[in-house]
Amino acid sequence: MSGTYLGMPAFPAAAREAVRDETLRGNLRHATHTIRARRAKAVAELDDWSRLRAAGKAVKDRTLRHLDRYLVQLEEAVTAAGGTVHWAADADEANRIVAGVVKATGEREVVKVKSMATQEIGLNEALEAEGIRAYETDLAELIVQLGDDLPSHILVPAIHRNRGEIRDIFTERMGRWGRPAPEGLTDTPAELAEAARLHLREKFLRARVGISGANFMVAETGTLVVVESEGNGRMCLTLPETLISVVGIEKVVPTWRDLEVFLQLLPRSSTAERMNPYTSMWTGTTDGDGPRAFHLVLLDNGRTDTLADQVGRQALRCIRCSACLNVCPVYERAGGHAYGSVYPGPIGAILSPQLRGTGSEVDASLPYASTLCGACYEVCPVAIDIPEVLVHLRERVVEGGEVTRGGVRVTIRPAKGHAAERLAMRAARWTLDRPGALRAGQRLASRTRRIHPKRLPGPGRAWSDTRALPEVPAESFRDWWRRTREGGGE
Repeated sequence: MSGTYLGMPAFPAAAREAVRDETLRGNLRHATHTIRARRAKAVAELDDWSRLRAAGKAVKDRTLRHLDRYLVQLEEAVTAAGGTVHWAADADEANRIVAGVVKATGEREVVKVKSMATQEIGLNEALEAEGIRAYETDLAELIVQLGDDLPSHILVPAIHRNRGEIRDIFTERMGRWGRPAPEGLTDTPAELAEAARLHLREKFLRARVGISGANFMVAETGTLVVVESEGNGRMCLTLPETLISVVGIEKVVPTWRDLEVFLQLLPRSSTAERMNPYTSMWTGTTDGDGPRAFHLVLLDNGRTDTLADQVGRQALRCIRCSACLNVCPVYERAGGHAYGSVYPGPIGAILSPQLRGTGSEVDASLPYASTLCGACYEVCPVAIDIPEVLVHLRERVVEGGEVTRGGVRVTIRPAKGHAAERLAMRAARWTLDRPGALRAGQRLASRTRRIHPKRLPGPGRAWSDTRALPEVPAESFRDWWRRTREGGGE
């Protein structure tokens, strides 16, 4: 995949372009509404869903509090099972490690399981620079790769494409990457899936190196878990001689008992299934079964810095189900590309600015890519309070200050365009700290309410252009209380 998110504009500019694309909006509306309805039905089948959700949150929080201990336990278990563990502080180090392992095998081609961690670090592009070609094998990722495109959804990366567009991509591009599409290919799902199956089968049988991520890692046994719906991932995990897994450090869970909670939460939240069609688990290497060499690359890339933020760290609970995307009114209209990140939607709006920092224009804009309606929090299977984190990150963007990135203290300058907002917040703080000034302001506002404008002047115009200004009541609550409850006294 040759496209990257580097240099993309801030969310407002990208979203403005996206909402003008009627085909894109139609594709997104149909897909998100369908997935949303199915998920609601699947979740409603369980009487204990709220308790499962609370259990998932508790397991994740406990794991993050003791992440150092569980990661060491995981490393010891993987090593004892015949695997090799590598630690990568950032994307560059992870890419160097993976490229080095592939080069040591003498191979120049790899097959990949769908992995957001490898997209996050730009692994495909890094391998291409080293003369190594990576082939995506997930159907949606294959569509994105053949179309020289970028993923736009966590679960369904090609959600922005319809069947006709996919047929055209297969017909025009598939031959450049291997076996061409069959003659007379139509846009029926069965024919498209068969074309992909025939194209990929050659790569599965030829590949000697496979690359994956993992949904979960079990610390007590060193077991890695990948859940999928197609079976292509299992082919990558079992056929190659060498398997390399790049996994974020937050994906660890302490025990098999803990894993059982997430194997109930994830499929219903993501694909609206009672259980996942393909759940692959492997522990190190076994003679005569599966890959002969296994390498686990544990990826930090901003996660430790995120963990240090008491409010923002809850984003690390995310199990990548995409439920928040499917209910988000902003995502439904703007699509995933507008977020300028591998992680789109509400979770991306809080995860990307923490992993990458808020120094860039696009990352500073992401905390504002939300209406704060709270639908994302309601559907999150691990109860991430996304609106709370969004407001927290908005404060960081407006105030600036110092944060830690990669172990280094970095000064973040207040974002441009927020001077008026900062001034208003400081004025509000001064007023609220002084009861007498607050009372005087309330009374003045009440007495002059008939001459209040319908729209704000200057910088406030952008706010009032899309909202109705609230009417000021004739009497403040404080005055009403004094008059009716305290007999005129305060």
